[in-house]
Amino acid sequence: MRKLGLVALSATLLCACAETQTDNADTAPAPAIADQPDATIAKSTMKADKDYHSFANPDEIRVTHLSLDLTADFSANQLVGQATLSFERQQENVNTLVLDSRDLTINKVTVEGNPVNYQLGEVDEELGAALTIDLPSSASSVTINYATSPDASGVQWLTPAQTAGKEHPFLFTQAQAVHARSFIPLQDSPQVRVTYDAIIRTPKELLAVMSASNDPDTDRDGVYEFTMPQPIPSYLIALAIGDLEFKAMGKRTGVYAEPALLDAAAAEFEDTEDMLEVTEKTYGPYSWDRYDLLILPPSFPFGGMENPRLSFITPTVIAGDKSLVSLIAHELAHSWSGNTVTNATWRDLWLNEGFTTYLTYRIMEMVYGNDRFKKEAVLGYQDLQADIEALDSNDEILAIDLRGRNPDDVFSNIPYEKGALFLRELEQQVGRKNFDAFLRNYFAQFEFQSITTDEFISYLDKTLLKTYADKLDRNRIMQWIFEPGIPDAAPQPQSNAFAKIDETRSAWLNDELPADNIDTREWTVHEWLYFLNNLPDALSEQQLVELDKAFSLTASKNNEIAHSWLMIAVRNEYQPAYSRLHDYLVSIGRNKLVKPLYRELSKTPEGKAFATKAFNEAKAGYHPLTIKANEGFVN
Repeated sequence: MRKLGLVALSATLLCACAETQTDNADTAPAPAIADQPDATIAKSTMKADKDYHSFANPDEIRVTHLSLDLTADFSANQLVGQATLSFERQQENVNTLVLDSRDLTINKVTVEGNPVNYQLGEVDEELGAALTIDLPSSASSVTINYATSPDASGVQWLTPAQTAGKEHPFLFTQAQAVHARSFIPLQDSPQVRVTYDAIIRTPKELLAVMSASNDPDTDRDGVYEFTMPQPIPSYLIALAIGDLEFKAMGKRTGVYAEPALLDAAAAEFEDTEDMLEVTEKTYGPYSWDRYDLLILPPSFPFGGMENPRLSFITPTVIAGDKSLVSLIAHELAHSWSGNTVTNATWRDLWLNEGFTTYLTYRIMEMVYGNDRFKKEAVLGYQDLQADIEALDSNDEILAIDLRGRNPDDVFSNIPYEKGALFLRELEQQVGRKNFDAFLRNYFAQFEFQSITTDEFISYLDKTLLKTYADKLDRNRIMQWIFEPGIPDAAPQPQSNAFAKIDETRSAWLNDELPADNIDTREWTVHEWLYFLNNLPDALSEQQLVELDKAFSLTASKNNEIAHSWLMIAVRNEYQPAYSRLHDYLVSIGRNKLVKPLYRELSKTPEGKAFATKAFNEAKAGYHPLTIKANEGFVN
């Protein structure tokens, strides 16, 4: 899946990087969001562990294992086959299983080969439709024969022209937040964890990979088998099919990519094994066997997605200098916070992303040093401040109330950067060594479980708040979690390197230092972003020409630097950059990079016309989530 800074170049959606809720304590399945408008639900009635974005009834019957047998039909843009769901009854004498689905064609539902009755409920625009199945009292599994829609929200089918190699088609899925239901009928809630196995049938020239056990040496024969022995939530089920090759980066790490990108990706991310080792040393064993990366085509809507064993990664972070690899650290960190210990509802996303962003900073510090950590922390803090200025106060709360809303609305810098800042304050209060021990125990205590904010607070009561009662204030912790904004006296990252950039920027703006005389030889992407992102909104044509001539910013090959420069160009209608702006919007589908540009363009009639033309040209190659996120700016 949202970030201007470097640390969360990952998953903000989406992490996809990226860029869901549960309990079902009621006797009936959770009603559709349309039936529960947020304004009519008193806050006192909200159940912290109830999934208001799922129809499923896991409190009555809980799915525990999924077996898939699917064929990828590239001529029809459909996945066709069957899903067998094994389940356990949580309540006696309950024989109705309720699943989530979206735009699926259900052909048949059977138990042990015998047809059973089923019904698709009324369609909700955001959530799809409930699939209700009548079960024999003796049943412990059910098989659903189905086909996906060519327009499934969680599947993108790319033509050969939309890939790096230009010869073969490509498919990838993106399930977070509630899009797994568009390619598998299941209980699409992060509270429900399942193991799974799969058989995926493809054209013989293509390779299939999943968020499961991938054999780098598998024969390319068109039939691929996978197992995922650890229980995971549905949003982490992922599939990709394409002209893929593998290159090892370490004993447990490697990269899958199209041949044209493989060597560059392996070189860019060669430190992944080091990241894995330092994280294990500090926070406990890696629980997923291998950690590989999959480099997707540029249409991937997020920076990265933390699919277990195989993180999905945008090619926009292949910069040639490892300057954007904090995204890899972020997706790896999810192997502890998010994949192993998971938010039980999308209200609790900060338990995934706040912890993961905190771990990302720590990993980057351990691998690349304190100076880089400080610079990235400053950029992340500025991103957080920008969101706090822009968001409604209700959206500044970590434990956000999402009832009546699309769960994708949870993604902002609040769960990421505010969550990480909260944890950094805890670390400073109790000491880093003690806080590391707390996190290590926390990951072990809740391994392969999905928990709520309330459960986390209860754990804090028994651990840090009890052990360090003289250093921690429970009321302040509640303020961090349940109130908007940033509490007074919160940690504020600083970097000496950026103090020099402030001096340089001021000197240039005051005509005391020509752009040609700015010494950028030691600048990294962090200095460039800090310099550009803190320029005044309004610059003169002469100033823009001077900067562009001195540093060739319009032609920058770094997608993050180019993004910041193009934002400046749009605000100031700097026409020499508009050809590059058009190419940028048409060639990249990562929402974090294109959405701010579309939003800024839409503020003027001329800009909106330009945006509409680019959007219409790019739309065929955009992911459905990118289309949905940006079509409002061009219509």
